[in-house]
Amino acid sequence: MTVLPTVPSHAVDRPQLRDLLDVGAEGPLILVVAPAGSGKTVLLAQWAGSLRDVHVRWLELSAADNDAVRLARRLVEELASIDSSFSALDAPLGNAAGGLGDPLIEALAAAFADLTDDLVVVFDDLHRVTNADVIGDLWRLVDMLPPRIHFVFSSRVDLGLGWSRHRLHHGLVEIRGAQLAFSGESATGVLERVSRRRVDEVTAAAVVRRTEGWAAGVQLAGLRLRIHADDSELVEALEESDRLAIDYLSEEVLDALPADRRQALLDLSVLDELSAGLVETVTGLEDGAGFLGDLERESLFVVPVPGGEGRYRFHHLFRDLLRLRLRASDPGAEARLLRIASDWHHARGAVGDAIECLLAARAWIDALELILSRGRGVYEHGETATVARWLATVPQEVIESRPDAVVLRGMVEGMSGRAAIGESLLRSVIGRPDVPLGTQLIARAYAASGVQFHPPAERYLEDGLQMLAAADEAGDPHTVDLLEITSLPHLRTIALISMGRAQLFLGDLDEAARNLHSALVSQGASYAPYRIHGLGSLAIADALAGRLTAAAGSADEALDLARELALLSHPSTADAYLGRALVAIQRGRPESGALALHEGHVRASSNNRTQLLWIAHAASRLIDPQGTDVAAIPPVGGPPPVVSDLLRGIEHRRRRTAGHPRAPEPPSTWSFSAFEDVAGLLAGGDVDAARIALDSTGLPDAPSPARIAEAGALRAWLADLEGRHSQARALLEDALDAVATEQLVHPFVRAGAAVIALIQRLPDDSDGFRGDVVSRFYALHEPTSRLPDPLTARELELLAYLPSRLTNADLARRCFVSVNTVKTHMAHIYRKLDVVGRDAAIARARELGLLKDVDPARAGVT
Repeated sequence: MTVLPTVPSHAVDRPQLRDLLDVGAEGPLILVVAPAGSGKTVLLAQWAGSLRDVHVRWLELSAADNDAVRLARRLVEELASIDSSFSALDAPLGNAAGGLGDPLIEALAAAFADLTDDLVVVFDDLHRVTNADVIGDLWRLVDMLPPRIHFVFSSRVDLGLGWSRHRLHHGLVEIRGAQLAFSGESATGVLERVSRRRVDEVTAAAVVRRTEGWAAGVQLAGLRLRIHADDSELVEALEESDRLAIDYLSEEVLDALPADRRQALLDLSVLDELSAGLVETVTGLEDGAGFLGDLERESLFVVPVPGGEGRYRFHHLFRDLLRLRLRASDPGAEARLLRIASDWHHARGAVGDAIECLLAARAWIDALELILSRGRGVYEHGETATVARWLATVPQEVIESRPDAVVLRGMVEGMSGRAAIGESLLRSVIGRPDVPLGTQLIARAYAASGVQFHPPAERYLEDGLQMLAAADEAGDPHTVDLLEITSLPHLRTIALISMGRAQLFLGDLDEAARNLHSALVSQGASYAPYRIHGLGSLAIADALAGRLTAAAGSADEALDLARELALLSHPSTADAYLGRALVAIQRGRPESGALALHEGHVRASSNNRTQLLWIAHAASRLIDPQGTDVAAIPPVGGPPPVVSDLLRGIEHRRRRTAGHPRAPEPPSTWSFSAFEDVAGLLAGGDVDAARIALDSTGLPDAPSPARIAEAGALRAWLADLEGRHSQARALLEDALDAVATEQLVHPFVRAGAAVIALIQRLPDDSDGFRGDVVSRFYALHEPTSRLPDPLTARELELLAYLPSRLTNADLARRCFVSVNTVKTHMAHIYRKLDVVGRDAAIARARELGLLKDVDPARAGVT
């Protein structure tokens, strides 16, 4: 829970400015922009402390918050202390490739909408975040805030955003330096509290005149008065000085301190944060806690870090002054002291802090060694963007002298969603004669994984083949250990998974499945995230091929493993979620795949896996035709061939069912769109062309269930049109019987009313599959009741479970989402149906025709 910044004992109340902030809180955003030392933080802390019945959450920002994942995690942790639903948002915490990301913004906006209490979130020192994507995403989130939620942006500089729109639409309140400047009366109060003596009007007026009411200057003047009691000396110095007051007053304050204390302050200025143990190590003082406590009490420009017990930092302005003096007096001191601090952090297991100190000290080689020593947690805990930032800080010539560092940077850039940068780095070492073969194999394997991000898939398929061939030829080459995931067995697994994905994107589903099976039985598949990746991709390939039992099993195994290891939010689960969504489509129950579709999309988007996002987009056209999910938005770039084929088929079917079938050239090979081409010929009565097309594309030796169902449905339709009615029935019965165990409904539903009519004339079947096909066809074509605020596809999926009496925890387990996600959707359902409670929701949904009595066990993919 937030600990508000401590208000200094010398601070004076400023009721007029607090009133202005109260007015600003009637809109979504308050903007406070003023130079360093103007009193922004003190004013906001005073105001926050005066609020009643309002939650306040405070984020003091630093350069480290340019890491969107870090900032997102901090923000969510603060919000979760108000409402636990924030701890389980159905979106990745930030987009490692840049900003917070659309999924998180939307999830935050939805969670804010459900809060019943007023909330103020203060983003202090926002100027320290220079990541334009993060700032832009916060700005977009402001536009989505409900009336009870208010943001405060506090910054030294304007952030370059479109404030005019907020001034017009939201009555934006802005507080700037001129309003924060102290007047004579308020300055007198500060001077007296800091100096601990009475100050006359002449002295106060002189201070205001020379400092222009600048809070830091007034405070420094008070400290000078504490040291030198003669008011006339201060007035004379201020009146005669042509320099900024801060220069004169800071020197006066520092020079008046005992030498050992002054040196300690100079030494400590190299640190972002101060703690007792670190103070003692860097300065040699015996009582670090007492030293920090004295500085705070004496207003010597240290402030407690909010939420960090026993941790302090310098006022930014004072720290700048101290560092300038330290560099002037001892040019080598800063690097030396930062190394001492790095060793202290490293000894306590804070490797990240140790690396930050070494980078600040420009100790590039030592920093690289620590960075290269990082383990699997970097990948598993979403820290790849941080490592990429560290490596980008190291001069290019230093990185290039270490091929293993080049490869590591390529790996983490790719994992973070900056695939073009990562791939360029990886390919830069392939073929270099001075780079060991093992290091080149790592580069080649991870270059192959670029198939998730960019076309053409053929290039990455070749990368995988070349990596495996080179490894086989070399026998057992040594590979450097990067992130503990670059042993030769790991690289073989990566190559096989990447090859399987390439074949999946190219539409060769059987070959994709073979390579993915090989990957899953390889030694490297013992690493859980790789196994989750492989199982998920296999689930997609099998689902598209109609092997639904296997697909559902692979997807569930992947997600069970992810849940066991607390990796459900990891990007590696995206494939498995999308596999579940595709199984739901193929079983004729697309509405039961909406949650999985959304979960898969947000995880793929967290690191910009555009080729997988295209699969999510194609699935959304079938699951969510109203476009209520973010997956309805097409990704950037072109789709892979398998998705191009799916989208063509979907469009052709739309035209056919609207009574406008296209007249294509007969297809030469079978595909999703080829099915629709033949169906279009049959719907248009061109039986000769349809027969030629079906004969020319014939069944392979081992057809997939989807191919069997598609060919059987179309051949039965053709036979019926040609008057071969008994043969039509036999063809249809064979096709239905062949895929009944898979519950593969979608090909028959896609074929349309003519094939459904043929199925209805068949004898009843013992397992009810034929009846299920017919009922699913009509269910998918029934109009739904219109609500003023329609239920989303995800809400409709959960609505179908209400009669089952499964608990929220049961639903969360079944759908592989958090309980809080289920609760959030349930709250939306009740609100949109204008009911209270499950029973009322069931009754209202049935009244509106939104709910049918179904077997809950068959409502999903399990």
